[in-house]
Amino acid sequence: MKLQVAGFLDNSLVNGKGLRSVVFLSGCKRNCKGCQNPCMQDFSYGDEVDSSEVLERIKSNIPLIKGVTFSGGDPFEQPQGVMELAKAVKELNLNVWCYTGYKYEELLEDKERAELLKYIDVLVDGPFEESLMENAPKYAGSSNQRILELVEGKVETKYKV
Repeated sequence: MKLQVAGFLDNSLVNGKGLRSVVFLSGCKRNCKGCQNPCMQDFSYGDEVDSSEVLERIKSNIPLIKGVTFSGGDPFEQPQGVMELAKAVKELNLNVWCYTGYKYEELLEDKERAELLKYIDVLVDGPFEESLMENAPKYAGSSNQRILELVEGKVETKYKV
């Protein structure tokens, strides 16, 4: 399946717990003031890439990485392709973090997006709010964002950093 990929980091320590690869996906409708990746809001930004190519790049970082993070843009704008990739990442015994401007409850209202949640271990949800940056929890951009541990798509706990 094809994905519109804005960028890729082979390894990062700031996009979730542990050393991880990061896939930045194109497309976001929120247009949050102060967005750290405004160019990635464009749905055509970056390159159209087959998810199998992204998976091979992720595999090349094993055993160094502990997991994969999906960011953007917003990964939930491409739920089918991201789900296919997330499923394959889970089969590699890597954990999956995902950043989204949507609230968890909003994602449950859409069948495709709710299905993707089943393959995510930690969800950082909610729109970025520039005025709330000061007291943001570790791994979040603003204090209104939640860091949620998921089990089979359902909130298990709020993440403890």
